[in-house]
Formats: sequence, C-alpha cells, structure tokens
Amino acid sequence: MQIKDISHGLPFMKMHGLGNDFVVIDSRGREAVTTPALARTVGSRHFGVGFDQLAEIRDGEGSDITLDFWNSDGTRAQACGNATRCVAAYVLGTDGESITIRTVRGLLQARRDGDLISVNMGQPQLDWRDVPLARAVDVEHLPLEGDPVAVGMGNPHCVFFVDDAEAVALTVTGPRIEHNPLFPEQVNVEFAEVRSRDEIRMRVWERGTGVTLACGSGACATAVAAVLRGLTDRRVRMELDGGWLTLDWRDDGVWMTGPTAHVFDGLLPPTVLEA
Repeated sequence: MQIKDISHGLPFMKMHGLGNDFVVIDSRGREAVTTPALARTVGSRHFGVGFDQLAEIRDGEGSDITLDFWNSDGTRAQACGNATRCVAAYVLGTDGESITIRTVRGLLQARRDGDLISVNMGQPQLDWRDVPLARAVDVEHLPLEGDPVAVGMGNPHCVFFVDDAEAVALTVTGPRIEHNPLFPEQVNVEFAEVRSRDEIRMRVWERGTGVTLACGSGACATAVAAVLRGLTDRRVRMELDGGWLTLDWRDDGVWMTGPTAHVFDGLLPPTVLEA
C-alpha cells in the first residue's frame, strides 16, 4: 500500500517466504520512516506486529526500487533474500516480469518464474575481509569446532555441515557462534545436512533475530559452501523449516527461487510512530 500522507497512520503489509516473515512498508514518494525504535516496536511479536525482518521500499536509485532492511532488535540488515523476493512479487503485481532492486548488497535483479519469484543475490564474498572476519583465516575451514565455512552474501554467514540438521540445538549453538570474536559484525549461522548432490536440509539462526523458518541469504551461502567443499552440484534444492527453495550458483551470481505470500494489510497508528 503506497500512501504519502501518514499523519493518520502508516500502512504496511505482512508477507512471508517459507514462513520467513516480514513487515513491508512502501515509502516511495516520501521520506523513509523506519528508525531503530520503530523496528523494535513493530518487531515485537507480543507488543507489535512481529517479523523476522522489516523491509522498507524507497524510490529507485538507478533502479526500479531501493530496499532497506531492519532486524527485529532494531539493527540494520544488509541483505534479506526472501524479503527481496516478497517485495518483488508485490511490485511486479500480476503483469510484471522483472525489476531491478537497489540494496546495500548492490543492484539485484528479480523476476517472475511461473508462480514463483527468483532473485539474483549476486556473487558470494569469499575473501575474509569481505565476509567480514576479524583476522586472516581460511574461509573454507574456519578455526572453530565443527570446521565451518564462512561466506558473505552482503551479510556474513557461518555454515556448518552436520549429519543431522534436526538434532542441532539452534538456541544453544546459534547465539554462541553469532557472538564469536571471529565475527566483528556478528554472523548468521546455518546447519546443513547434505542428502545428495542436489539436495540439502538446512536450519538457521539469524543474527539480530534468532531462529527463523527460512533465510534466503543463508540458503545462498549454504549452497555456495557446499560447492566449495565439493559436496553438491551448483544447482540444489534446499529444505528449510518453512519449505523449499531452489539455489543455482551461476556465472552472474547465486539465483534463489521460491514461493511468496501476501498475508494481510494493516495500519500502524500514529502512537506507534511517535514511540
């Protein structure tokens, strides 16, 4: 819902991709409205709307649109693949085929793929400085118990390959790795079980949010890590807690394809905006 006058309340949409849920605010034609305090207030699942990330749409900067991302703790998120796909589905509507989206990650391309939405999340960042890490180490074999892989997808990821993803205690291991000193900007933590050359089961702990049902950039990072380890081909299907994505690491970047859902529209009252 695109409305310039928000004096009587701020329209928003609730969307999700595989249960990875978002509040989407369309701020095209006006100044951006999201602040750390607003993100924390709206992000609370008990006192607000609740979301894994908030995505604010702004006017394009050499692109069709620009996207800003926020975590529920009020911190900024540099990338969010599933939110990008959801916003692309909204902007494309029923007739559009493709759009360009400006994010901190750079200029991304999204397109309709039948009933699904695909987004090119760009090439992975595989230099320790770009992930980023605190010091020079081998990103394919981090000096941590479990021998994880570090991958940057506009945000940092630490991917562990495990025998049984279901057995991982996400709420115990996730925050411990997220705050490890090796990761100066904290890190998203993925636990991946390789089932075959073209199928992976993955679960995720997202920095600034916690356990989520899916993470698009994390799925991309996991697919890249599996290729780097020689465990899978470059195109894989991935089962997350909320459903399935297809990842394809091509010459022009990592393409991610999956479903999106527009759940409901709402209006944040002025009292929330003033908080």
